[in-house]
Parts: sequence; structure tokens; C-alpha cells
Amino acid sequence: MDTRTLIGEVKAGDRRALARVISAIEERTPEAGALIEGFSTLVGGVRRIGITGAPGVGKSTLVAGLVSNIRREGATVAVIAVDPSSPLTGGAILGDRIRMQEHIGDPGVYVRSMAGRGHLGGLSAAAPRVADVLDGAGFGVILIETVGVGQSEVEVMHHVQSTVVVVTPGWGDSVQVGKAGLMEIGDVFVINKADVAGAARTRRDLETMLAMGPGRGWRPPVVETVATEGRGLHELWEHLQAHAAHLGRSGQAPADPASPDRI
Repeated sequence: MDTRTLIGEVKAGDRRALARVISAIEERTPEAGALIEGFSTLVGGVRRIGITGAPGVGKSTLVAGLVSNIRREGATVAVIAVDPSSPLTGGAILGDRIRMQEHIGDPGVYVRSMAGRGHLGGLSAAAPRVADVLDGAGFGVILIETVGVGQSEVEVMHHVQSTVVVVTPGWGDSVQVGKAGLMEIGDVFVINKADVAGAARTRRDLETMLAMGPGRGWRPPVVETVATEGRGLHELWEHLQAHAAHLGRSGQAPADPASPDRI
């Protein structure tokens, strides 16, 4: 594999070449190191957004709707969807691909499912490097959807500029909400399936705990969505845009692809 040629093909928009590069990095082939190094020089600070939350909260449907909103503004989108690993093959169980069917024919959208393969933190070991590849490939926005996570699996925050934490009505009582590590990493909180009973109480609990938290210049908003119907997704994107503007005004640095905590 000629890595320089392959990198050039990816930069030129060749999706087959992009898939080959990502597979090489996932499988740690002999060329992986050279590919990682090559793309690290192309990283340009493309917007990276993490979407995380417990299993079953509707992250994949939410991501699919968010992609639609971003595409309406003309930006290209790449999605890294970390799926549970198959117990038989070790590969990804492609639930996210099924939910992204509406975008399959859109040349401005690229979706890559990756197996968690036992890596703790909600991501796969290769996901941050793959994000660098997608950055170098020239996508306008990169969405990273974690596998279903618990309280301590918050690694995604180190690899994105904005983190969306997705919950559903009745997600724990106020004490459990206060203890959850996810409360500490969210830049925007989403109550998905907000047409279900308990959404109002969940919103009150979240807003109360956020008000009690340490001041950090940005007060995370709480958005109610029904992703299956597209409700609330435009509002979610507006809040994410506001957070990006806040980071720019405050001078806060975005995720640094070369930082020591990168995998």
C-alpha cells in the first residue's frame, strides 16, 4: 500500500480510499503508523461533536436527525458510530448504519461504524485517530456517537469541542443525576423521547443540578427532543452553534488532536 498515494486519494474525495485507510488504522496494519502520521499533518480543527448517553436513549436516531439539520446548512458531515462488538466476530453490530439509511445516498455524508472491542470509555481505541483522518479528508463537521455508556465512561469529552449528553424521561432521581459523571461533561443536555411522561420532572432535575454545579462561563442548556419525529433537533443544532461561538469568544482551545491524552 502506497500511503502517500492513498492519502492523496482520500483528500481528493475517494470514498473507497477513505474506507481502506480507516480499516488499516482499525486493524493496526503495518501501514497504519504512516497513515496516522500523514493525516496528523492535515488536521485543521474541524468541528467535532460528541453524542453520548446510556443505551436505549435514542442516540443514533438523534444523530441521523442532526445530520439532516447540518446538511440543510450546506456543511458536509462524517459520523463515527461506535457500536457494541459482536461476540462472534468482534466486529461492529451495525445498528447505527440501519438508522442512517436516509443518508446513504448523500455524497455529503459519510458514516463509519466501529466496534468498541472492549475498550472502556464509550469509544473504540481507533476512534480518535479515525476522526483525524476524517478531518484531513475535509469534512465540515464530525459527529462521534459513543456506545451506550454509564457514569464513568466519559472519554469522548477529550476528543471533541462540544459534548451532547442524551437522557430520557425518568433518567434516575435527582440524587443519581447529581452523582453521574455524565453531568460533568455535557455542554448541551438532551431529553429525548420527551413525549413520554416524566419529561418535565427530568428537565427540572437536570436544570437544578446544573444550577448547583461550578460556574464555567457556559450554562449548558437542556433541550427536549422527539428524534423519531424530528422535534427539537433544529433547536439542538442552534445550541451547539451557540456553544461554538462561546468557545471562540472565550478563547478556549478546541480538542487538540496532538495532545498526550489522545489514544
